[in-house]
Amino acid sequence: MNGRVLNKPRDVQVLPIATGTMVVRSRSWTRLKFEIEYALQRGTTANTYLIQGAKTALIDPPGETFTEIFLQELQQRLDFQRLDYVVLGHVNPNRVATLKALLSLTGLSNITVVCSNPGAIALRNAWSGTADSDGPADQPLPKIQIMRGESTLDLGQGHQLQFIPTPSPRWPDSLCTYDPQTEILFSDKLFGAHVCGDQVFDEGWQALIEDRRYYYDCLMAPNARSVETALEKLTDLPVRLYAPGHGPIVRYGLIDLTRSYEKWNREQKIQETSVALLYASAYGNTATLGQAIARGITKAGVAVEAINCEVAAPEEIREAAEKCAGFIIGSPTLGGHMPTPVQTALGIVLATASKSKLAGVFGSYGWSGEAIDLIETKLQDAGYSFGFEPIRIKFKPTDATLQFCEEAGTDFAQSLKKAKKVREPRQSQPASSVEQAVGRIVGSLSVITAQRGDAKSAMLASWVSQATFTPPGLTIAVAKDRAIESLMHSGGRFALNVLAEGKHLGLMKHFLKPFGPGEDRFAGVETQEASNGSPILKDALAYLECRAESRMECGDHWLVYAVVENGSLLQPNALTAIHHRKSGTRY
Repeated sequence: MNGRVLNKPRDVQVLPIATGTMVVRSRSWTRLKFEIEYALQRGTTANTYLIQGAKTALIDPPGETFTEIFLQELQQRLDFQRLDYVVLGHVNPNRVATLKALLSLTGLSNITVVCSNPGAIALRNAWSGTADSDGPADQPLPKIQIMRGESTLDLGQGHQLQFIPTPSPRWPDSLCTYDPQTEILFSDKLFGAHVCGDQVFDEGWQALIEDRRYYYDCLMAPNARSVETALEKLTDLPVRLYAPGHGPIVRYGLIDLTRSYEKWNREQKIQETSVALLYASAYGNTATLGQAIARGITKAGVAVEAINCEVAAPEEIREAAEKCAGFIIGSPTLGGHMPTPVQTALGIVLATASKSKLAGVFGSYGWSGEAIDLIETKLQDAGYSFGFEPIRIKFKPTDATLQFCEEAGTDFAQSLKKAKKVREPRQSQPASSVEQAVGRIVGSLSVITAQRGDAKSAMLASWVSQATFTPPGLTIAVAKDRAIESLMHSGGRFALNVLAEGKHLGLMKHFLKPFGPGEDRFAGVETQEASNGSPILKDALAYLECRAESRMECGDHWLVYAVVENGSLLQPNALTAIHHRKSGTRY
């Protein structure tokens, strides 16, 4: 869980966690998907739970990546004649593929699938689309039992399951399951983290804070209103364990994680500026792009309200369009057209949102991108200005795609904040004596460079200080809205290039200029590759190859502690370039 990706095959780990309850952890030690929440590349676990009373329920089978090894493990540990229910916290095609393979096994044709009403609709729609799974193409739909807020399911021996609908724009069918016998909340998407290891529970939970915060920022922050409603529903339950769909089971840090979710939600709600992110997604690719854009917006200190046009009521869209400072619309292209829900949302926005609001357009497509062009044209003709060039992504996103979308979201948010400052100008005040004193803290001028896969970035930095002798370590303050911040999580590798006095102006000017989303920061700059893959500036005084060891949130910055793994002095006779400031309120 320290950011290292171990060279291990996918496997399954099974352990008892309470009376009559087991966890089946399908583990991938490498990145599972190209979605923004997996971008830290620490692997993941898909957690399935078995509750055995007089009857047996299986909660949340994994996706088809794990189907074969999951079923092999299950057959060794379970009398299949006793499997009565499969509970689905949410429905997606990958999970349906595993469900079909499970139901095709001998003796399991009478299983009842338990889900929410939106989940039942999604299951029926997805069933015919997974004909290439291990089950037969004409496999009949299983029996479905719909659970609502007041519903219970009695498994016997004290396991009387309760169900709590926790819908969100991304997962309108989301359903949490609570077992009063063991006081376990099976929370599906809530309280998870994408990390992989042998640790089943969250001993030393403080080490997981960064991963849980990143997971929240990617998946929950754009849906803060839905998360708040879900937490309110869970408030009165006496919970001993959170059993999420991904990552370690939450036992030791349960109270702190709950309070953190409440705190992070409050931080989203008090933001004065907000963006409405309206989208529909045929195969999940457009939703993935929207997540990356939302991540870039929220890291810049602007709130996002994500709205899935396929399930949102017109009044919800109208309200969001009225109150937001800017809006972004995402759409796939289906048969050369945008889906009907996006057409409806676009009409509401054109009739509701004032022309002074900043707009954005994005989408994915297979063979053509007419929907994106049509939305752009409609908004242009209506007189809206754009916060970034329309984003058109063919097929599935990559690391570079996600970086591009995140940077576009950050630029969009910064444009909104600048516009707000213009509308509400402040009287300039001379720096106070304290601010002047803080400004006298000096630091070496450096350029931080990093590359991960096909995503790379750089920034000029002067808030750098040596922190330790053994091991040699340093701290770097990184503003939350910096593009490179996503490459400097714990375990990330980067290079610190220290600039030389008298030879620093060219590099300083180059890395100070604004870069567009996805723009090559190193165009025109001589570099060579460090052993950790980061670019080294050939004109630097010295360079240090570093590994981020830990991070601490400090107001509007992250403080990164990094261990130096390698380095070299390139210009032995030169002096270090120093950054002198007059005020502690700016760089």
